[in-house]
Amino acid sequence: MMTDKRLTNSFKSYVEFGDEGLNNTSNDESFTDQLSTRTLQGEMVIAEAQNVLMFAPVSENKQGKSGILTVTNFKLSFVTTDERPRDNMRVLTFSFKFSPVGHGKTLTNALLHHAFPRRHQLLFAYDFREPYYSCPRETSMFRDAGEWGRELARTGCVGWRLSGANQDFQISSSLPQWLIVPSSVLDWQLGAAARHFRAGRPPLWCWSSPQGAALVRMADILPTITDRVQENIMLETVRKSHPTLAKPEVLELTKDLPSPREIQSRFIKLRELCAPESEKQFWTQDNNFLSSVENSGWLHAVSACLTKALEASHSLHKDVTVVLQEADGRDLCPLVASLTQIIVDPYYRTIIGFQSLIQREWVVMGHPFCTRLGHVYIDGTQQAPVFLLFLDCVWQLLQQFPAEFQMTETYLTTLWDSVHISTFDTFLFDCERDRIISAAEPNNPLTLRSVWDWGEQFPDRDIVLFYNPLYQMPPTTSSHFPEHHSPLAAASGISVLQFWSQCYFRFIPIIEIIGGGKPQIDLTSRLLLSQIDSACDELVSPLHVRPAVAPSLETLSQIGSFFPFSRRPNAGPVTAALLISSLSLNQSFQSAEIMLDSQSILNAPD
Repeated sequence: MMTDKRLTNSFKSYVEFGDEGLNNTSNDESFTDQLSTRTLQGEMVIAEAQNVLMFAPVSENKQGKSGILTVTNFKLSFVTTDERPRDNMRVLTFSFKFSPVGHGKTLTNALLHHAFPRRHQLLFAYDFREPYYSCPRETSMFRDAGEWGRELARTGCVGWRLSGANQDFQISSSLPQWLIVPSSVLDWQLGAAARHFRAGRPPLWCWSSPQGAALVRMADILPTITDRVQENIMLETVRKSHPTLAKPEVLELTKDLPSPREIQSRFIKLRELCAPESEKQFWTQDNNFLSSVENSGWLHAVSACLTKALEASHSLHKDVTVVLQEADGRDLCPLVASLTQIIVDPYYRTIIGFQSLIQREWVVMGHPFCTRLGHVYIDGTQQAPVFLLFLDCVWQLLQQFPAEFQMTETYLTTLWDSVHISTFDTFLFDCERDRIISAAEPNNPLTLRSVWDWGEQFPDRDIVLFYNPLYQMPPTTSSHFPEHHSPLAAASGISVLQFWSQCYFRFIPIIEIIGGGKPQIDLTSRLLLSQIDSACDELVSPLHVRPAVAPSLETLSQIGSFFPFSRRPNAGPVTAALLISSLSLNQSFQSAEIMLDSQSILNAPD
């Protein structure tokens, strides 16, 4: 959970509502007995409160639903016998007025304890006992030399080599054990030079163009070192790695981009706009919404990051090597390096390429996910949703080039949600070393589960929503980089940027558009493609036509603008299997259960 020390507002309890606030409740034991929280293997109920009222978000209606509120070592769960269609909720309001004495206090204490663990071993990932059947995946994990070598071959890299100098993390505890370094640098020289850079991170390869220009990332020189001799020596080896020995261009990211502290500050202001506590507050904010977004500075951060990535991509396109430099090289470097590669290389606009990119530039290269996202709460650490800022930038590119990306905005939103699920190791640690140590812990070893195994979370009918129905993959992006590709001609000015409504606004039901919004375009495209496929099948084999599984136009009129993360409250049954999505909180859990992950950043309204 992203916090700013105002933790109490993430869980609200109102005890002054009158008896008229009680809806569908009973003190009979039979009512209590039929309500139970579904749990995963290894999940334990820590505390529960009976006869709790839950109220709809951003609503003046004081008619609450009665049920049992439960805290487990994984989630906050509210279970009710009310089977009517539910509103789409994330900022939840509860009343303990009708609960037995002490239930509210016990549950709140349990929630605070498990939502803000003080060490990794208290995360649910260590208790989760579901069998994990890790199957061969296309996404490169970059944990062995072969995967690094294949990426070097795919880009046609020259002048760089694979080094095992960081085996056992001798050079840097935050870097992977395999590094790609300038060919002219010996391993002992690399180790000696690394001691002069913050976090032991000298210049390292990210990507190469077919002409030989490379994208490189490195940290700043240690503040205790007054000369820049080693930095200049390493930059000279980078220059020698270019086929024409061209001088590299160094982009100092901290000069033009917000720091993690500034990103966090802007995010808090954004979050306040996206989680109003009442309908009155929402309409008050709505009167000045655009100026409030402007004042938050969030879109300015998006604009700055896109601008810097475009600057880097233009230099690479002109066959100039680009070196990205920033503090420890673990926040802005992966952000700008990833955006740059997406802009210049179509492979990274595919889902497999995109996941491999995140795995390499963010996960194994040591972005401090645990620290930045507050998975483990430690006083004095700087939290900041740097990864969300990156995803927002990618979403902006997707809006400008809707046919150039294989993934949909639903994929990006789901990926952000998955960052906070404490069953996958991908985003739980600050570096590979911590991940390896946790997996080898003698008393309670962690089972490493990759978030890229989407089948662990969703059925195929949901995963299909990750794929853009209009995307056509260039034939060369699957294995080899083509001889020539122009960078995406993206715009980064603040005036062309949009607000990512699906991600930020999906938990405010009053602004959902029924029968409108971007889901109509996506689902209509799927409907048309399904009809085309059926027509083609009928031409080829009239006697063996596949049954139609796409939604009807009548069904589309019932779908809201935040689909698949919400459903129209009073809509009739959706007949198409494609539209019954477990990505929606309204459809994810049976028996009217609502699950709230304790790690989610949008639980707290301010």
